[in-house]
Amino acid sequence: MRRQSSLARHLARHLAYVPLTAVLAAGLGGCQTMSDVKGSLTSKAEAVPDDPRRAVEYYGERYRNNPKDVDAAIGYGQALRMTEQRAQACAVLEQATIAHPGNKALLAAYGRALADNGNSQTAFDVLGRAHTPDNPDWRILSVQGTTLDKMGRHEEARRYYASALRIVPDEPSVLSNLGLSYMLTKDLPRSEETLRRAYASGRADARVRQNLALVVGLQGRFAEAENIVKADLPTEEAAANVAYLREMLSRKDGPRTASRSTRPAPVVAQDD
Repeated sequence: MRRQSSLARHLARHLAYVPLTAVLAAGLGGCQTMSDVKGSLTSKAEAVPDDPRRAVEYYGERYRNNPKDVDAAIGYGQALRMTEQRAQACAVLEQATIAHPGNKALLAAYGRALADNGNSQTAFDVLGRAHTPDNPDWRILSVQGTTLDKMGRHEEARRYYASALRIVPDEPSVLSNLGLSYMLTKDLPRSEETLRRAYASGRADARVRQNLALVVGLQGRFAEAENIVKADLPTEEAAANVAYLREMLSRKDGPRTASRSTRPAPVVAQDD
């Protein structure tokens, strides 16, 4: 079977939950790379493999040898999240926060894991302890916004995005989350406007482009959406992404035609 593109994998997990699938690219909640994790740890991290599965083994061994090693717990939790072992990541990081209750880096990592695992209210509460009003972290504010969006508290979520943008004006990852928050309430023109601001940034990555393509497609401008989603990609990957976008947008139970639901659409955030 043909291997799905990165966009396909990114969206496939959420198609069952339409109306309005949200794939948020921002702040704190989802897909750090292992190089990001390595950069935040000790010099030992230079030996960490980039392959998340091997990183699970590396950090897992470090963690088992010394469960009180904060860096090992954070790295292990992140590697577990990257390999879809979300519940185990929560368990590891919960134990670490019990041992180090005031460690804000651990609280932030635990909050991310909880958000990944669908524990939105608990994630929001934990993330609130990971920074303080007098020293706010814009990444944490952004992912707190995504947890509120998951719970259907969209106006409140947007206040958190606004707070993050006061710290980092025009940060594309936060703008992307804000744009997709508007998408959740079917304000597609405002969603597109916000995502285009994110896309115009020289710091915007492929995830922002994918989100913009989704919102453009939801408004029926399929050719434009396809041109956005395949920009700067190798031919085969571009074709796979376009095919998947078409499939998603053509679903008869998709965002454009779905009936109202009391169940909030899922929101996924990811780290820079």
